[in-house]
Amino acid sequence: MTPRYFKLTDDVTLPGRWELGTPVDALGQAHGSWLFMQGTPARVEGALHVPSYARGRALDFSLADAGAVPVVSQRVAEVLSRLAPGDVELFPVTMDDTPAPYFLVNVVRVMKCIDDTASGEVRYWMPEDGRPERVGTYQAVHRLRIDPARAGDAKVFRTWGWLIALIVSEDIKLALEAIEATGVQFKDVSPLR
Repeated sequence: MTPRYFKLTDDVTLPGRWELGTPVDALGQAHGSWLFMQGTPARVEGALHVPSYARGRALDFSLADAGAVPVVSQRVAEVLSRLAPGDVELFPVTMDDTPAPYFLVNVVRVMKCIDDTASGEVRYWMPEDGRPERVGTYQAVHRLRIDPARAGDAKVFRTWGWLIALIVSEDIKLALEAIEATGVQFKDVSPLR
């Protein structure tokens, strides 16, 4: 049976939920997507704080820094460290709205597994776009589909060339559903059957 994968996103439709800003260190220095969306281990000195720019109900899973950086409750952190220990780094963070333990998730695996043919539409950065550092990576991916054969043994990963996509395996999805994690939303990105 072909493994299934899901794009994990933040359920922004939940009423009364918090909205999280960019993580900062004790000196107020921002540590956002430029550091935690590279698919590589991150080096952080000292404690991190994630401010709320809209206070509200704490969730088990949220995307901070304009929807880029996962912040999770201890329950979700335990699932990730148990099922995907080599795929993620967990950094403890303090939050504005709760004293409960929370963690910033740095996904350290990047898999070159987007299925260009099965996805709805893909566009690559070209030399004429004037962004030489991006040439050959994805400019847009609509109706993302991945090739499970190229995902290897990864349980949590970002997609090469389109790092905004956060992908989880079916066992991660089922484990998060089993603990009734709040804030999670899943979209199947497996090949169409």
